[in-house]
Formats: sequence, C-alpha cells, structure tokens
Amino acid sequence: MSRESNSGCEAVRGPVRSKRGAGIVNTAWARKFALCLALAMTFACMTGLLLAQSTETQNSGTPPAQPSDLPATPPAATTNPPATPAPATQDSNPAGKTSEQSGVPIVPPAMATKSKLPTEQNYDEVHVKPMVKSADEAKFNPNSVAAAEADTDPTLRTHTKPIRVDVDLVLVPVTITDPMNRLVTGLEKENFVLMDNGEKQAIAHFSSEDAPISLGVIFDMSGSMSNKVEKAREAVVEFFKTANPEDEFFLIAFNDKPTLISDFTNSVEQVQGQLVFTVPKGRTALLDAIYLGMAKMRQAKHQKKALLIISDGGDNRSRYTENEIKSMVMEADVQIYAIGIFDQSPRSDEERYGPQLLAEVTDVTGGRTFTVDSPNELSDVATKIGVELRNQYVLGYRPTKPAHDGKWRKVKVKLVIPKGLPQLSVYSKTGYYAPSE
Repeated sequence: MSRESNSGCEAVRGPVRSKRGAGIVNTAWARKFALCLALAMTFACMTGLLLAQSTETQNSGTPPAQPSDLPATPPAATTNPPATPAPATQDSNPAGKTSEQSGVPIVPPAMATKSKLPTEQNYDEVHVKPMVKSADEAKFNPNSVAAAEADTDPTLRTHTKPIRVDVDLVLVPVTITDPMNRLVTGLEKENFVLMDNGEKQAIAHFSSEDAPISLGVIFDMSGSMSNKVEKAREAVVEFFKTANPEDEFFLIAFNDKPTLISDFTNSVEQVQGQLVFTVPKGRTALLDAIYLGMAKMRQAKHQKKALLIISDGGDNRSRYTENEIKSMVMEADVQIYAIGIFDQSPRSDEERYGPQLLAEVTDVTGGRTFTVDSPNELSDVATKIGVELRNQYVLGYRPTKPAHDGKWRKVKVKLVIPKGLPQLSVYSKTGYYAPSE
C-alpha cells in the first residue's frame, strides 16, 4: 500500500511539477515581452520628441513663402539633377587630365557635345581653333579636341569680328634710324609730317618718353632649334632685361602647336625659369603662335604693346593662313618685331620664304625683322630691339575727315630732316581700320 501510495503520489506529483514548470516559463516570456514593449514605447517617445524639436527648428528658419506666380514646389528636375558638367575655367580643367576615382578623361562641356573624338595625339591640347575653311582644311578634324577646346574660349575662335577701335586720337609709334642703322633721338615735333589717306594731319600729341609696355615673346621650339636653343634662351632674358619696372611680359613657345609658357608678369626670373623646361621638338606652327600672341595681348594693361618673334624658319604646321594673320595684325594696335636665324642654304620652301613671311608680318605694324647669321648674335639683337622700343617717338592726331565705314586708312609718316643729318629711315605702322559705327 505504501508503495502504491507512493507511486500514486509520484504519478500525481509528476503532472503538478510540469504545470509549475510551464508556469515559470510563461512568466519569464511575459516579463521579457513586457520589457521589450517598454523599451519600444520609450524609443517611440524619444523619436517623437526629437522629430517635434526638428520640426520647430525648421519652421523657425523657413524662408518667406514664394510669390503666387511661382510654383510652390520645385520642378521634378531638381530632385534628379542632370549629369551635365558645369562650365570650367581655362585653368581649372586643362585638357588631358583624368578623374582620380575612375581614370576617365575629364572632358570640357564643349567637347562633350562631340559625337566622336580623334585618336591622333597631334590634335590634343591645341590652344588655337583651326580654320574651318582654308587650304589647310585637310589637317583639321572638326571633331577634334582642338576644336572643342577653342570653342570654350571666345578669344580663340576663328572668324571672330575684327578689332575696331573707336578712333578719336590715332597714336603712331615711330622709329628713326640713320644709314648705320643707329637710333636717332632728339627730333622735334616740327620734324614730322603725318598723312592720313593722303591728307596732311595736325599733330596733336608728341612724345619721346619711355612709356610702360606690354611685351610678349613668341619662341620657336621646333626640332630645328636644337643647336640654337641655348643662345635663343639667353636672347629672351637679355630682351626682358631692357624692361622697366612697370612693364609686363609673357612668353609663348611653339612647335607643332603654341603653348603659353608664362602669363603676364614683371619677373624676368619667372620667365627664365619656365624657359629651362622647354625642349625643342616637332614642326613649326608659327602663324598659330602669332595668333595666340595677338589674342593674349587683348589682356594687356598698357596702351603700348609689342611682340618679339624668335624663329629659324617658315611655317609648316599652322591651321591659320598667312592672309588671316596679316589681316589680324593690321587690325590690332601691336608692334611686331622678329629675329630670324635663317640657314644660308634653305632645304625647303618654308625655310626659303621664312624671311619674307616675317618681314610682311612685322613691317605693317611698324616693327622690323632682324636677320642673324649666327646664334651668338641673338642676345645683342634682342637688346637692340628692347632699347629701340624705349626710344620711339609717339605721334597722335585726330583725323580731319573722320570716317565711320570700317575701311582701312593708310598712314604715312614723313621727315623734315634737320640740317647736318644724313638721310634717315622711318619705321611706323602703315594704317588702321576706321570704326564701323
């Protein structure tokens, strides 16, 4: 009986312990659920409180409501901005750079519109836009990087509107030399006669003082300059040494294409430092370099402007034609000088006609072309040009019959030579374009 009773008790106790265990488990889960629920409610309260504070802050800083004639909500395009790149300045995104993240070339906005880009390296990073319709059209690819980059700079566009200065007082720089090619100074206003389209003009302004000048050097770095480049570099430095403290100057080097080596500065050391890194190679794009130099002169701050070209041959690479450059220098108020290092036995037509090309470009501006037989003469000639620019006469007049037809007007300077002086030579610009309005 006792065993059965015990067994019975055990049989009864077994289920009782199971219910008690289940109750304990259920109570534990209930406590956990209640704790989680409390945490969730606490989190929700805190979140709501933060949102309420944020809303109050935004409402306190909200700008005034938009006018009724403007849409209350921004257009859908603002929520998904287009991927068109913003316009970049010339220095901020030079051609040839790539993105650091993707390695993809950074393309200027104008270039992005091109459907096809060339593979020729010769057209990369060209600083002037090639002429679209000329005898050199075969060299020009309208889908090239050069064309796209030129489109981004209005000053380098082909067929831009010619420069027209509203002529009130016409200024004519004049250089006088004797038969030994020495400068003649000390002449007076009465020794000059000015003619405008055949009509004698009254000289309203006369000066022989050294005025500040904006100077530019166009430096030939083609392959043929390899054995002359050191002397040519020295000539550039000597030329700039004749400058006064108020002058400014820049440097353009060219071979297959022109490149601005040094922007406007008054530091000879800065230009000299940049020249060290130039390496002679490639062909000769002289006309393109002159175009870039004339375009750069539009940023000059002085009224008197001059370019110096140092080259050893003609042009065999430019996109611009000789007639285009001649027209451009006639339209601009910039004197151009040149030092030609020509071979005695030219090997090509470009070299044969090089002296004539430089003379035609310089003479119309009132400048001159100097020919040297040896690179050793470069420094002396460069210094002579620098001194000449400091010892010019400047004649100013107001045309007695001013025209507003945009046509070319011829200017002629004559001398009344003082007694005791030999026959003198006069160098001055040959004319100007009248205003068109």
